Amino acid sequence: MKVGITDVAAHAQVSEATVSRVINRRQGVSKKTREAVEQAMAELGYERVTQGQLVAVVTEFVSNPFFADVAERIESALAPHGLKTVLCPVFPGGVQELDFLTSLVDKGVAAVVFLSASNTVEGADTDSYELLRQRRVPYVGINGEFADGVPAPVFSTDDALAAELAVDHLHRLGHRRIGMASGPAGNRPADRRVRGFVEAMGRRGIDDAERRVVRQSYSVEGGQAAASTLVGLGATGIIAASDFMALGAVRGIRRQGLSVPGDVSVVGYDGSTVTEFTDPALTTVRQPADRLALEVGRSVLALVSNREVPTGELLFDPELVIRASTGPAAS
Repeated sequence: MKVGITDVAAHAQVSEATVSRVINRRQGVSKKTREAVEQAMAELGYERVTQGQLVAVVTEFVSNPFFADVAERIESALAPHGLKTVLCPVFPGGVQELDFLTSLVDKGVAAVVFLSASNTVEGADTDSYELLRQRRVPYVGINGEFADGVPAPVFSTDDALAAELAVDHLHRLGHRRIGMASGPAGNRPADRRVRGFVEAMGRRGIDDAERRVVRQSYSVEGGQAAASTLVGLGATGIIAASDFMALGAVRGIRRQGLSVPGDVSVVGYDGSTVTEFTDPALTTVRQPADRLALEVGRSVLALVSNREVPTGELLFDPELVIRASTGPAAS
């Protein structure tokens, strides 16, 4: 027999209007009453109706094709089930993120997806997560674990494996002076890629890899600046922390009168489709956008239906895509 709002209201000894507010995660319900209704829903096996509800996708890199692709795939996974996504472009960990979420929670948002947002920033304010916990709004993360003690599902590309794939590729081509153009310190994915890079180089007997790590912004300009420094350090191969940084590295190398890959090889990260059409076509480590989005969609659907989902981080394997920006090390 299908469980309805009337059954939940009777079981929790509250009004149907109160149950409706809890189901839609609106204000005006005390914490004690909200918990009683949520418990009644769980005991009776009530599943929330998802038709027309919003799922907020919070991200910084709206202009990055990879993040746009993931957001679009999440939308495609949720739309057939009556959930609609809304994109929230914010600076990770900034006040704008909390402002967005406060407004959306008041409107009855069903769930939140942190797509490389505050979940990637060490020491980020946890007010957003606390707000969502208080209002019983489920949330998941992509490419970045939440702060210690914040229990939520997280789906990430294996950054250590990504670094290993890139290093192995360049090392097989004869490169030994390999550098890394990474994102800023305190960014969890960037930090993990740097650790993976240093460890991968160490496994090949190269113990001074850290001196060829340059931290910059995730941008074309950041990649260009990092490449200038790395070429000055004698790097013949550069591993970038994003495709945008890799394209900047190519520009920086050429502006020093060198060629790619004749003098310096470049490997990107993300696997945006546009990298197939750049000059040269970019060798890159592709993140599995399709599998990430599919698992996020499954988890969100389960969470909004009041079903249990395992917390913690699930890692997905990336894939090396070899194109024209890498070649044998110059003699």
